[in-house]
Amino acid sequence: MPSPMLISASDTLEIIWPKLLEELKQGVAEASHPFRYLTLATQGLHFPQVRTVVLREITSSLQLVVFTDYRSGKVSELVEKPRASLLFYHPTKKVQVRIKALASVHAGDEFAQGYWRSLAAHNRKEYTSLLAPGTKLKGPEQGATWNEKDNFFAVIAFSPLTIEVLQLTKQGHLRIQFDQASAWQGTWLAP
Repeated sequence: MPSPMLISASDTLEIIWPKLLEELKQGVAEASHPFRYLTLATQGLHFPQVRTVVLREITSSLQLVVFTDYRSGKVSELVEKPRASLLFYHPTKKVQVRIKALASVHAGDEFAQGYWRSLAAHNRKEYTSLLAPGTKLKGPEQGATWNEKDNFFAVIAFSPLTIEVLQLTKQGHLRIQFDQASAWQGTWLAP
């Protein structure tokens, strides 16, 4: 039976990097994969802000893509301070992946429009609410009002600066950091 771990102590950094990328891409390809939903942390006005977002694509240039309503708090936070942290956790493989990244927000440009055109009609509705995310309501029924003409669709592309992997094992945890500055060469770290 194969090991449920993503990495082992006998793996080389040259083996781990493609395994890591493949695991991240599985989050896009498989709706039930634990990496499909990731935690996004931004720098809010008074406190750090944390929320769960859906991984939609990993581009050939290693950008991690998520969709959002451009009126959401995360958009204004990332426009003001484009640094973000992304957190993935796979409970079966007992592996955590942390990514420090620079964010670019796209709304109404060709990058965003390409994704908008690829969305199924029923998914487009999510980005056409008359009310901005976080608007106070008197009741939940008020939130179900849609704008048929306009959309508030945005794409956030995260360009990783560092990717850190922490593999939890009974034999001793393993920790590795890959960084863009070294062309993703990788360095073992103390767990």
